[in-house]
Amino acid sequence: MVVCVLHFYAVEARPHRIILDTDVDTDDLFALLYLLKLNRSEFELVAITINTNAWTNAGHGVNMIYDILYMMARDDVAVGVGGEGGILDSGTILPDVGGYLPIIEQGMSTAGYCRYRQAIPVGRRLDADSNFGIRKEFLPQGRRKYSPLRQPTSQQVMIDKISEGPINVFLIGGHTNFALLIMSHPHLKKNVEHIYVMGGGVRSGNPTGCCPKNAITKCQPRQCGDPGNLFTDYISNPYAEFNIFGDPFAAYQVFHSGIPVTLVPLDATNTIPISESFYHAFEQSQYTHEAQLCFKSLKLAHDTWFSDNFFSSYFMWDSFMSGVAVSIMRKSHNRNGENEFAEVEYMNLTVVTSNKPYGISDGSNPFFDGHKVPKFNLKEGGVHSGHVQTKLRDPFCIVKSGKGRCQDGYTDLDMTGKDGVHVLVATKAKPNQDINSELDREFFKSFLNVLNHPLNAGRFNFTTQFPYYREVFYRPKFGTAKLGKPVVFDVDMSAGDFLALFYLLKVPTEVISLKGIIVSPTGWANAATIDLVYDLLHMMGRDDIPVGLGEFFALNQSDPILNAVGDCKYVKAIPHGMGGFLDSDTLYGLGRNLPRSPRRFTAENSVKYGAPRDTEHPELRQPLALEVWNSIIHALDPGTKITILTNGPLTTLAKIVSSEKTARSVIQDVYIMGGHISQSYNEVGNLFTVPSNQFAEFNMYLDPLAAKTVFESELNITLIPIGVQQKVSTFPSIIEKLSLVNKTPEALFTWRLLSRLYRLQQTHFRYHHMDIFLGEILGAMVLAGDRSSLKTAFEIKLVSILAQGIESTDGQMVIDEQLGKPIRILTNVNAVTYYDQFANQMGNRKQSAVVGSFDDQRRKWSTPPKVTGTELL
Repeated sequence: MVVCVLHFYAVEARPHRIILDTDVDTDDLFALLYLLKLNRSEFELVAITINTNAWTNAGHGVNMIYDILYMMARDDVAVGVGGEGGILDSGTILPDVGGYLPIIEQGMSTAGYCRYRQAIPVGRRLDADSNFGIRKEFLPQGRRKYSPLRQPTSQQVMIDKISEGPINVFLIGGHTNFALLIMSHPHLKKNVEHIYVMGGGVRSGNPTGCCPKNAITKCQPRQCGDPGNLFTDYISNPYAEFNIFGDPFAAYQVFHSGIPVTLVPLDATNTIPISESFYHAFEQSQYTHEAQLCFKSLKLAHDTWFSDNFFSSYFMWDSFMSGVAVSIMRKSHNRNGENEFAEVEYMNLTVVTSNKPYGISDGSNPFFDGHKVPKFNLKEGGVHSGHVQTKLRDPFCIVKSGKGRCQDGYTDLDMTGKDGVHVLVATKAKPNQDINSELDREFFKSFLNVLNHPLNAGRFNFTTQFPYYREVFYRPKFGTAKLGKPVVFDVDMSAGDFLALFYLLKVPTEVISLKGIIVSPTGWANAATIDLVYDLLHMMGRDDIPVGLGEFFALNQSDPILNAVGDCKYVKAIPHGMGGFLDSDTLYGLGRNLPRSPRRFTAENSVKYGAPRDTEHPELRQPLALEVWNSIIHALDPGTKITILTNGPLTTLAKIVSSEKTARSVIQDVYIMGGHISQSYNEVGNLFTVPSNQFAEFNMYLDPLAAKTVFESELNITLIPIGVQQKVSTFPSIIEKLSLVNKTPEALFTWRLLSRLYRLQQTHFRYHHMDIFLGEILGAMVLAGDRSSLKTAFEIKLVSILAQGIESTDGQMVIDEQLGKPIRILTNVNAVTYYDQFANQMGNRKQSAVVGSFDDQRRKWSTPPKVTGTELL
């Protein structure tokens, strides 16, 4: 048992104002909650900005921050994320650059390459976006949320808060946001009193990946002893730490800004691993909602850890930095960094942004390559002019016998004094002064005491937020009714996919029996958006429909050495900001209007499915796409076949075709939304972010090898290309039809979503492509609607897919009279009937929503329950 004691300190009249820039990973949440618990007369967290090119994705990260602030009664804290500004070739930084890309990759779009971010496992980003699934289970939901064109940007929030007066900046992710600020607004540096950084490794030796001293079998050490912690790419770069590696040039700008910097690097955090004694003490000390949230997160991190060495390889990173920082700040004029928790010393440091020899031009460095005058007027032959690591396993970086030679992101000691800056560096965590305590670090005691103290405690969690909360699962009563054609819907969770899903759920079950949904996170939304699929199904009373999570990477894009990471060669075409991932992951700000389902993604796992150990609730594990597929086909009646509708990249379908020789025998038909059949050079595709590729369509381009695999299979394919989709992509027509039908919850939601997409298209150039999503309803209607009234017309053409690894041609469809496969192609549909059928189905009171919205749930859970006849699972 840990006794909760919080020391109160004499405070000055003015509290220390703090901006926290975070990548919203698990340890960032610990740091945030630690700061929110401090005495506000002493420390005032005034703003949070989100680093969007690291461990979390913008839409999920910003809404999680809003929920934490709501739990902690701190809706006054400003929150900034993203921005649509760009950087000109000249180096001119336009207003509101969103930080979605490292500065070296930033141009005029939020779409771009993952030069550094590909080192982060995509599955870990899913865990961060959902906080292992705890976010929806535990965090309450308030009124604040991301909303397009209303969400403050990171640059806006930083400018506003720094302009108000003296402030301290805490950086616990990549440095892109703050570097952009000081580069574009250098006059604001005078208001920044101090920068506190968690990141880098100076003289550290990585304690993970080492062989046991008494190893019986042959052991090959991995990153053991490396200065950095890039466990996914230590063979290329053993020097960098993830936060600094996320944008080395940005970190260089921060360190060399002239503002005092205190660094808490791996040198210090490696000396404060989560010990077994601390873990068990924490388990026994959860007296507040914030302590419970932190321990739940820590427990799932422990239970899902890739090895049995959690207690020697998981450290207090960002929370420790926050503790060291506030302890230093408590003492006025504390030039030597005296504090309770870490030993510190001054060092001359710099951040390595390129590799020697300097002054080369090998195509790796956009700051210099192709420029007569280097970008930002950087010095020819200077420290930024060498080879810049381009990707995982960069051949330049790999040494055949020995460790990698790339040092991008390394916080290097400057022994010459030519390029280094004076930085206060934490070198070691201090031991607990109480030698009789079970906790061996002084900060462990502070962390548990602060989190568990009633001062500034959280108000409630999701279930205690509502006095009459009850978890309910809904399923329809089919009775003896004969169910219709069995269908599996494969989606990438774009806005159009949700509209199509509404339609499929409204079609009479005697016509369509939706057996399952496969989510492919290789398209327009990130994997954690699967929760919105669960929410929509819950709204429509279909908690019985299984949802499977597909592969994270397009075919042949995962790393051959470590398949948890990989390239973004194709998905880089999706914008990260407005009109892209940010909006898809939040359903354009409307996702939180959906009722909250008791089903959700969770990182819970089981040894049965290859996990290193069972978690506490392995029965809650998120099923994978192929598992859902197999369970569906095994449950089919003899002789019954499945029809598949795909609305995204064909990654999962290609896996099914490649892995199961009997796939053709159980698949009746496949309806594919996507592709472009060009009749002339004037008829271009919709790949607006890849100008070199004029004739491809997104779904085919995002995984061209998968598309080629599917189109060369023996499946009966009906293609619904963008040419015919564009005939039914008029927003005013469908919005008007929806306004005339019964106001069912699903009709209201689709009207709101379509109206928002149309308004955004009319308002901001980043939304010019919104009609892409409107056309995605067509496949569901051709599959399940009245074709005679739709007046559909088809023709057969011999089609091939180009997938040669060439950006300018991949994903294109060509008519190939010799090698092409006969494909049935939809060529025409009656637009007026299409709009009528969709609207009428949404307004039909049959198979309507059983719970209309989150507000309906809020009202229901806030009043005494009434007895109903609803059948529960």
